[in-house]
Amino acid sequence: MAANLQDPISSFRAMRASDLEAVSRIELSAYPHPWTFTIFRDCLASGYECWVLERAGEVIGYGVLSVAGGEAHVLNICIAPAEQGHGLGRRILARLLDLARWHHAERVFLEVRPSNTAAVALYHSSGFNEIGRRPNYYPGKRGREDALVMAIELLGPGLGNGE
Repeated sequence: MAANLQDPISSFRAMRASDLEAVSRIELSAYPHPWTFTIFRDCLASGYECWVLERAGEVIGYGVLSVAGGEAHVLNICIAPAEQGHGLGRRILARLLDLARWHHAERVFLEVRPSNTAAVALYHSSGFNEIGRRPNYYPGKRGREDALVMAIELLGPGLGNGE
């Protein structure tokens, strides 16, 4: 049975180098233009907030956040395809927003493909607003695809996250 938002047997922990193969496998299975193993390794080595969601010792999702200068940037959120649709992406996003607050970030940015309608809906429902576009940002099947640039202002604990 797939986990859901209230699943007590899935838990967060900081990503470790030993997770990179599992994370890369999930990334490859979820995206047509995935991040490479090296990108994840570099994020971990750079001290970004890299977290995994695991169940029974198995990584089922992850998130990567960079924080600097009072701002944070959601770089990647992914749930294993077999686990999608049960609120786990929302759970990871909430964790990343909590981490941004912990680092005293005032706002959080992200880019998302307009064609990723589930992610766009998640971000809107979590309080993000579209603030712009980056033309030809992502590789696509037929050329390049724009990115929606979205942001949320963090107003304090429990605020600015759609609650």
